[in-house]
Amino acid sequence: MSYTLDMTRRRTADARLAVAYVRVSTDDQQLGPVAQRASIEAWAAAAGVTVVAWHEDLGVSGAAPFEARPALQSAVADLVTHGAGVLVIAKRDRLARDTMTAAVVTRMVERVGATVTSADGNGNGTGPEAALMRGIIDAFAQYERALISTRTKAALSVKRARGERTGGIPLGCTTSADGVQLVADEREAVAVARILELRASGVSLVRIAAQLDVEGHRARGGRWHATSVARVIARAA
Repeated sequence: MSYTLDMTRRRTADARLAVAYVRVSTDDQQLGPVAQRASIEAWAAAAGVTVVAWHEDLGVSGAAPFEARPALQSAVADLVTHGAGVLVIAKRDRLARDTMTAAVVTRMVERVGATVTSADGNGNGTGPEAALMRGIIDAFAQYERALISTRTKAALSVKRARGERTGGIPLGCTTSADGVQLVADEREAVAVARILELRASGVSLVRIAAQLDVEGHRARGGRWHATSVARVIARAA
């Protein structure tokens, strides 16, 4: 998704107006969108601020760059649209769990005459002390993300070593009766072998998909497509 915003545009920002941003990733166990909204609404009521727009990035990692955050892009654009002086988030790590990303977004917000504020009060304010606090909070958020990633990879590694399913069921496999172990699916295994055979002969992805349909190899989605053939080849690489 391409995104552009005139960051040189000068305007008068109203600190009594805010644009709210909510983010939840698949790794988050707490502070869901409802809780974040409640926190922001409580802050707005106490501060006498009107939230003029809400934007939510659901299922988006805190490590994702600005370009991969459609709701955050819209939130920054709405600061200009509504003349709002505040981009409010429930907690500082909702903006990003990556120090560089948080710094980039904060700078973009500042360039349109607004500020980033967290409803819990951590990392707000101006001056060197506030800047230091924001840096510390961002650094710890990045550390937490890295820690979660390391633990997740370790857990998945153990599951894979046990032959347990760790994600989607790849073509050529099915699950055991307990739904945990991966076992071979003979019908699909034949289709996988045929795909690899045709590809080794230099047949294009589109022609492989057509040939599978002609030969009667049933795809999970009904018909074979170049993309599904490509996924099989990539997994076998």
